[in-house]
Amino acid sequence: MATFHEDLLHIEILSIPLRTLLTFPAFLSPVLAISMFLARRFALDSRLLAIKLVQVRRLSAQTMAQQQEKQELLAQQNETLELQVQQRTAALQRTLTNLQTAQHQLIQSEKMASLGELAAGIAHEIQNPLNFVNNFAEVAVELLTELKEGPLPALPEEEKKLADELVDELTQNLDKVTYHGHRADSIVKGMLEHSRATGGARQPTDLNAVCDEYLRLSYHGLRAKDKTFNATLTTHFDEHLGRPEVVPQDMGRVLLNLFNNAFYAVHQRQKLGQPDYRPEVIVTTERHPNDDVVIRVRDNGMGIPPAVRAKIFQPFFTTKPPGEGTGLGLSLSYDIITKSHGGTLTVESKEGEFTEFTIWLPPFVSSEDEV
Repeated sequence: MATFHEDLLHIEILSIPLRTLLTFPAFLSPVLAISMFLARRFALDSRLLAIKLVQVRRLSAQTMAQQQEKQELLAQQNETLELQVQQRTAALQRTLTNLQTAQHQLIQSEKMASLGELAAGIAHEIQNPLNFVNNFAEVAVELLTELKEGPLPALPEEEKKLADELVDELTQNLDKVTYHGHRADSIVKGMLEHSRATGGARQPTDLNAVCDEYLRLSYHGLRAKDKTFNATLTTHFDEHLGRPEVVPQDMGRVLLNLFNNAFYAVHQRQKLGQPDYRPEVIVTTERHPNDDVVIRVRDNGMGIPPAVRAKIFQPFFTTKPPGEGTGLGLSLSYDIITKSHGGTLTVESKEGEFTEFTIWLPPFVSSEDEV
């Protein structure tokens, strides 16, 4: 097949006018001249068709390129629009979640404010009787001591021995009355502190004492609901923990929530009736050389599945039955530790064996110390 350049060469050769061809020597017959003329016209037509075909192909290629470019642009715009819709949906979802959290916190704050007023009134009414109990118990111990040192030695030996035993027994009973009276006073004060609004100033706090107080408060709170429940409370308190600067009320809320969850977990496992199972909650405090403070709360309860652990700090997420949990306890605890105290709250668990929450608190540096 002849190429385009060969066609052009033939066209140039055959583009000789017919008159010129007719003037060629006689050996060129008229038929040959006409044939050459027709070949010339055919070559010219072929040339025009070839040019048109090239133009058509070029326009077709341009059209296809433009069409492909438009499709790519449309796909890119659709992808961008879809991404924007997803981002806007996620932003709206976050806003809705924040609004729900804020609403629930407002309701909770209102409840706690009402509870605070109620607790203040109860504390005022209970404080005076408690003071009388504690004071008269101490006075009774002093009177028994004076009795033992005064008239009792003058009694006959047998009567003196019996009287001494009675005095010792009464003294022990009064010591128990005094101890539990002071403990009741401490519990009332703890309720008052816990019922106050979240927030407040940091102050040096005996975290060992706070852990011990709220651990027993949580334990006896569950036992008040179920007298058959018993658990072993194990504490490993660091004697060198000192008095880290924290917000006592907030830390009390966090610890009480962790203890409540721990006792709930071991209680649920106890209900399964597993042989040789002994519910236990272990609380450990540590102070590291760099003054970091670590608190661990471990239970041998039901454990937490991996799918649940991923959502455990989300607001309104709970695995408890309706009416037994709001799903805000761990979320609020997480915010208190991470935002208010600059620490971390993590969880480690193995389903069916244990769960351990770890609170890490960095040393508190005030703005004055930074200056």
